[in-house]
Amino acid sequence: MRLFADQDVWRVTVGLLRQWGHDVVTAEEVGMSRSSDKEVLLYCKSKNRILVTRDKDFGHLVFAGRVPCKGVVLLRITPWNADKVHVELKRILDNHKESEIQRSFTIVEPSRHRIRKLEYLDHNE
Repeated sequence: MRLFADQDVWRVTVGLLRQWGHDVVTAEEVGMSRSSDKEVLLYCKSKNRILVTRDKDFGHLVFAGRVPCKGVVLLRITPWNADKVHVELKRILDNHKESEIQRSFTIVEPSRHRIRKLEYLDHNE
């Protein structure tokens, strides 16, 4: 999958995503470490990349603000649950097609996940 790791995603997570064979760029690599959340979403859409983040504020932008995006994967990860979240993230990426994660807001928690389709995106494409 083509992914964009927000500035708050841990290096270990980025490393695992790359190890698992995904095409990952980071906010730092493209000079977007200090960009607004809206700018990040629009960049991801323009570059056809799914955003991976730990920032819950993206939920408000995507659902209430209806900011166009390619898709968001929100990691609910802490130092104490990182291994379990990484296992669940791998399970999602292995078992769901990129087209299923696109146009969705996916929340990854230890041992579970939720994928919520962003229906409004189908009308704006």
